[in-house]
Amino acid sequence: MGMTQHAEPAVSSPPASGPGKVKDGRTAERPLALRLLARPEVGVFLGAVAVWVFFLIAAPPVRDGSSMANILYQSSTIGIMALPVALLMIGGEFDLSAGVAVITSALTASMFAFQLTLNVWAGIVVALLVSLAIGFLNGWLVVRTGLPSFLITLGTFLILQGVNLAVTKLVTGNVATDDISNMDGFDQA
Repeated sequence: MGMTQHAEPAVSSPPASGPGKVKDGRTAERPLALRLLARPEVGVFLGAVAVWVFFLIAAPPVRDGSSMANILYQSSTIGIMALPVALLMIGGEFDLSAGVAVITSALTASMFAFQLTLNVWAGIVVALLVSLAIGFLNGWLVVRTGLPSFLITLGTFLILQGVNLAVTKLVTGNVATDDISNMDGFDQA
């Protein structure tokens, strides 16, 4: 004896979109203001605007154009490093060697230009190549070994710190470089 199954007739449901769309609370569209406030970048922007407005009110010299240029210049030196580090953190990685890599780059540029009596721009090009090599090495080691970026960049941090001290001491006899402010190309760089 076989059992027969009868299919129930399909109940027609209203269309998923359009004028007859059923809203059950779960799929109700939120107002634009709430959707915007839910975005993290809007909160950061509003916080920056609040700080800016506070200082415009509390410190009148901030309203001066030269003061604003100075603030933007100082912010750029932090922001240039903050942006790539933030992108790494968003990607789930971390670079501990970023700070000492900046020092390595500056030492490379100044020592190369001063010791070889070249234009400062030549030192900048060499420093850029050294910085790219450090970044490539960190990335290659993280991908190739599978070790956490924290450990790789901690090792790079310590190596660069030692190399910076040793090379500057060896070349200049001091742990600092000579002044390059009077060299060719310094004002443009």
